[in-house]
Amino acid sequence: MRIEAAVLRHHDAPFEIETVELADPTGGQLRVRITGVGFCHTDVLPRDPSFLAQPPIVVGHEGAGVVVEVGAGVTGIEVGDHVLLSFDSCGLCENCVDGHPAYCFAFFARNLSGRGPDGPGPLTDLSGNAIASRWFGQSSLATHAVVSARNVVVVDKDLPLHLMGPLGCGIQTGAGSALIALKVGTGDTFAVFGAGAVGLSAVMAARVAGASRIVAVDLHTNRLDLALELGATDVIEGETDDVARQIRKLTGGGVHAALDTTGAPQVIASAIDSLRPTGTVGLVGAATRELVLAPAALAAGKNIMGILEGDAVPQLLLPRLIELWRQDRFPFDRLIRTYPFSEITAAEADAASGATIKPVLLPHP
Repeated sequence: MRIEAAVLRHHDAPFEIETVELADPTGGQLRVRITGVGFCHTDVLPRDPSFLAQPPIVVGHEGAGVVVEVGAGVTGIEVGDHVLLSFDSCGLCENCVDGHPAYCFAFFARNLSGRGPDGPGPLTDLSGNAIASRWFGQSSLATHAVVSARNVVVVDKDLPLHLMGPLGCGIQTGAGSALIALKVGTGDTFAVFGAGAVGLSAVMAARVAGASRIVAVDLHTNRLDLALELGATDVIEGETDDVARQIRKLTGGGVHAALDTTGAPQVIASAIDSLRPTGTVGLVGAATRELVLAPAALAAGKNIMGILEGDAVPQLLLPRLIELWRQDRFPFDRLIRTYPFSEITAAEADAASGATIKPVLLPHP
């Protein structure tokens, strides 16, 4: 089947919309017509020549669409179903079986290599050359994608499907980090470093969870203003020298939990310093440099937790977030700006500059 896809041919080249060939789904797979796909900072990782996945590649891992073909062996999903696409997992390792598919033993190979267990994926160019097309098991920056049934969450047909894709990764990561990994609960105090899509989703989730104090830290005033509207009780400009001291003062000795979405070592150190004894900081941001901590940084029972995908089971968390959205308690759509598929370069630039919190590309007019 011929489709249109945004192909990254070289590390420093723009994404180009190309006509490519998409293979039929095989056992356990589906073909999905993509109605909307979020653009995430993770989608630019293959621009790094040292990264695991390399061009030519089709990225995109926050897809939403309609099932148009079902492969052999798929049950519970039918042609015409509306679906959200999330990360890939093997379903067989100890962590998958134990309800932690985000910590699948094969997570990095299945999601960040651009390749599947059996090769580069279902896409080839019109000359027959393979294109890496198993990015997070979906490579959904395209008009259509072939995905594993394990990636799929079936949703109600009355939803604005084109806006739902970011639930499958960025929004899931923020909300799951607060609700599941860090277990923020009633009366807890919580700080978020970086008020992008992940951080603001964590703010909304912490409000739902009943946190008594929610502090957002960011460099951009407009994002801090939005954080206050979405549930933060306090905001701090990130360029302030004494962020951790301010947080400790606001919360009576430090927060129970903090979430870093930046990956910046100095910010992570500040997040750790903002904790109360026995507090935990979760790390979801891609590290930018080596993290070096002071000898006593983790004294008094402080903890650091690496988090992938919020430690979520998408089939459980995403319906919960959608129901909260219906109740106007989790208005994630306020983070989104839509772009025609042809404007992918603008979407990438706006995501990088922070002009748009969560770009969503629309492959079909």
